[in-house]
Amino acid sequence: MKGLLKNREYLILMMAQGISSIGDWLSMVAIITLVGLKWNASPMEVSFIILCLALPMALLGPVAGTLADRVNRKSLMMISDLVRAGLILVLTIANTIGVVYICLFTIGVFSAVFVPAKNGKLKELVAEEDLKAAMSVTSMIDSSTKIIGPLLSGIFVTAFGAQTVFYLDSLTFLASALLIMALPKTLSGSKDSTQLSPANNYSFKKDFILGISYMKSNKYLLVGLFFLGVSLLILQLSDSQIIVLLRELTHSSPDLFGYIVAASGIGMFLSGMFLTKKTNYPSYPLMLLGVCGIGFSFGIMAVFTNFDYHGSIIWAPLLGLLAGFSASFVFIPFQATLQLDTPVHMTGRVFGVVNSVTTTATIIGPLLGGWLATEFGIIPTFILTASLLLVLSVIGFFVKSKVERGKVDVSKGQPGTLETTKG
Repeated sequence: MKGLLKNREYLILMMAQGISSIGDWLSMVAIITLVGLKWNASPMEVSFIILCLALPMALLGPVAGTLADRVNRKSLMMISDLVRAGLILVLTIANTIGVVYICLFTIGVFSAVFVPAKNGKLKELVAEEDLKAAMSVTSMIDSSTKIIGPLLSGIFVTAFGAQTVFYLDSLTFLASALLIMALPKTLSGSKDSTQLSPANNYSFKKDFILGISYMKSNKYLLVGLFFLGVSLLILQLSDSQIIVLLRELTHSSPDLFGYIVAASGIGMFLSGMFLTKKTNYPSYPLMLLGVCGIGFSFGIMAVFTNFDYHGSIIWAPLLGLLAGFSASFVFIPFQATLQLDTPVHMTGRVFGVVNSVTTTATIIGPLLGGWLATEFGIIPTFILTASLLLVLSVIGFFVKSKVERGKVDVSKGQPGTLETTKG
């Protein structure tokens, strides 16, 4: 951790991430307020807002990752920030929901490019022994902005209106671009950073296939991605329906949903802080423990709601805190392992594949969860979600030895793999 605090370039990158993440939450609340309240959009029209941002990441994740490995990452991030700053300004004059959809979809495209470029740049800037701590700090920033962003947006929208928030969000992207401008183009002395020179003979198609092949060849990462994707898909069955579950309670505060979201963010922040200090953790068992923790919290939430227990203002946020704390145990160890095991010239492609899988899960999960809640009821949906997550974690523990053996095998064969990928 001390090495990170002395790493000026890393601190700049994290500052840029924090500013732009706050901006994302600022505009999201403002857009939903504008479309949902001022324009009286239908529930389906509101749901398309999330879909427009998520769909590009699911469709373009691997392609964007390949681009992030072939084009200068610093330039990609700056262009992405500047274009998104301009698109947010278009929202200030938008007068139809169609224009909002087009803007958000295009913003999603450039966000799909920014994420793998940022992860690749992080790999360039951080020493291997600091990567686990770096991923924990990244998660802490994300969870902190999840708390701060909506709070600030609610205040600003109420006080100044949605358009003012769009101007502020545009400024956050500009500030992020200016910070990124201070980063080096490539890490001097890194042999991997030369892999993406214009003289590289690989075609775009070959690079894209190479990223997929690398994930297939690494059994440990592949199994980790499977558990991450499946657990996220199952989680989304109920996570998107929490507000519906709360309606089942006789005595429920109107602000209870906001308290749960905030508590979840605090839980993610706390677990990120814990993992920053304890960087010698075993990744795979911690992921399974996180899946189990999420399942337990969702199951208890369903049971308490079914019996209509009083004191939901206390137990609901506490269970949200546990779910958020457990969620970071799933995401942080996997992403840290991904950073450690992936050569720097492959990070964009590999993270692009991962982003595509996780975003697809966040698209399919809510749709399937909505259908399940409609057909079978909200409490059975939560019980099913909890049961599936607990079963998944048990299966994971049964195959633990085989998976960890795969990691040892990959580690032994890694030098040959790298030579092959470098041609």
